Amino acid sequence: MILEKLSNAMGVSGNEDAVREIILEAIRPSVDDVTIDAMGNVIAHKAARRKAGQAGLRVMLAAHMDEVGLMVTGHTADGGIKFRYVGGMDDRVMPGLRVQLGKDRVPGVIGLKAIHHTKGGEREKATAVESMVIDIGAANKGEAEGLAPLGTYGAFLVEYRRLGNLVSGKAFDDRAGCSVLVDLLQKDAYPFDVYGVFTVQEEVGLRGAGIAAYRVNPTHAFVLEGTIADDLPRKKDQSPTTQLGKGPALSVLDRSVIADRQLVEHLVATAEAHGIPWQFKQPGIGGTDAGAIHLAREGVPSAPVSVPCRYIHSPVAALDLRDYRNTVKLMELALRDLTAQPGAR
Repeated sequence: MILEKLSNAMGVSGNEDAVREIILEAIRPSVDDVTIDAMGNVIAHKAARRKAGQAGLRVMLAAHMDEVGLMVTGHTADGGIKFRYVGGMDDRVMPGLRVQLGKDRVPGVIGLKAIHHTKGGEREKATAVESMVIDIGAANKGEAEGLAPLGTYGAFLVEYRRLGNLVSGKAFDDRAGCSVLVDLLQKDAYPFDVYGVFTVQEEVGLRGAGIAAYRVNPTHAFVLEGTIADDLPRKKDQSPTTQLGKGPALSVLDRSVIADRQLVEHLVATAEAHGIPWQFKQPGIGGTDAGAIHLAREGVPSAPVSVPCRYIHSPVAALDLRDYRNTVKLMELALRDLTAQPGAR
């Protein structure tokens, strides 16, 4: 499992190079061919070990390399750095956070007005990103521009760590899915051609996945994700999106795709047959690369399979390693028993 290395790497949408290099090093000995397309997607082909009834399938397994982050948009006279979000970020968690900027990982902190200077109303609402500044210790505008020029990418500055049965770190959406996909590609050959695709720019509109799906032209696709787990106590009685410790989460509907029902039924049947815990993700929430993949060419039967993660899109995402291992187990068994029937029309 290379989740720790992947989580610590910096790879904001459009700047996935460091993550890509880690993945290439891990998968090259286990696949037959690797291509990097014009967008930066990694397309790894693992050739089939044929079995009656399964020849002719081309299965795409996708996970996105990019993470949410920020980009430098300006500099103040006193050396502060203005920025905007890349992907969906939450104003509420930003003030006071440590961040890293550019290839040199210049450290900084998102400035926060001292509580002594705030008024009651200010303390009750989130500070808008337009009012935030990153402090990297620069004395003036010229020094700040030299260390973090316009367009420099930034990410949370935090390291992966163990918390009992949980692990915590940044970018589990979707480095958890990338790590699962690496594990699956490192296993023995499957009864059909498998294309492990590590996509780019998912967080800014599923931009890499559709292009990769057009190129691979799969018969079926599974999208491996880290998804919302909001299972902590609430004032209002309502079902959580997913829960830690309950196993991989299967989607039937989100904002990007209606999952192929026969693929979902195959996943459920596999989990039940092998005693693997699983759960349904609450319908209608979020979206994945499946939204672009299932529309490629004549259409691709697709289903997301997710590792539940608390606090995604923050520097302290948390997942249960038992859910992670059960996701790998479920996917491997489901692939080895997959036939042309799921998704057939």
